[in-house]
Amino acid sequence: MSKHRAEILKNKFRRYRRRIYEFLGSDCYSRPASNGIDRKLEEYMPHENGFFIEAGANDGFAQSNTYYFERFLNWQGILVEPIPELYEKCVKERPNSIVFNCALVSRDYDRQSVTMLYSNLMSLVKGAQMSDAADLEHARRGMEIQRDVKEIYEITVPARTLTSILKEVDVQEIDLLSLDVEGYELSVLQGLDLDQYHPTYMLIETNFGDEIERYLSARGYDAIDMLSHHDVLYKRR
Repeated sequence: MSKHRAEILKNKFRRYRRRIYEFLGSDCYSRPASNGIDRKLEEYMPHENGFFIEAGANDGFAQSNTYYFERFLNWQGILVEPIPELYEKCVKERPNSIVFNCALVSRDYDRQSVTMLYSNLMSLVKGAQMSDAADLEHARRGMEIQRDVKEIYEITVPARTLTSILKEVDVQEIDLLSLDVEGYELSVLQGLDLDQYHPTYMLIETNFGDEIERYLSARGYDAIDMLSHHDVLYKRR
């Protein structure tokens, strides 16, 4: 049996096992967030029936910051995943969420599509790491870390602002916005009308923390916790 086939079977077993435990009311296999982030978030948001947005949703489960909240605390929300093959998996994994297949961009982005580099959990918009060389290095690092990434490839995906999505869904209140967009955080935030839509909390994975800090501080948000070495939790004043 090939390693790829073995990995597929292993993932199917893990999913089946998780569903059995969830049916029995156990969350022991249902907290996929890295660095225990979903547990840390629960300290701030222990309530049920919240609303989330998660950008960089991947397959809906792997390293998801919102899976536990939807599955066990009856949260609802929006998932955004630009890579088509991951989007299709996300739709199947999270049937109770509204899933969009696009990359989020700033309000002044003037094209209908975005070019990305595929590297599964470390897929990124070209230019997100400030240079072609840095983009490729980031994608290659993802390939080295993740056993299921067989090749890096370019792909063109639809571009939308987060504001346009929220208008389409007619969102009223947002408890949590989670961004994991591999260096493209500021552009995504610049596509969100914070005068109209103001999440209570924002969890942002970023390697460009100073610019995010300046942007959000000027718009009424304070950093209140570091949930990992590069995941910052902000709260609306």
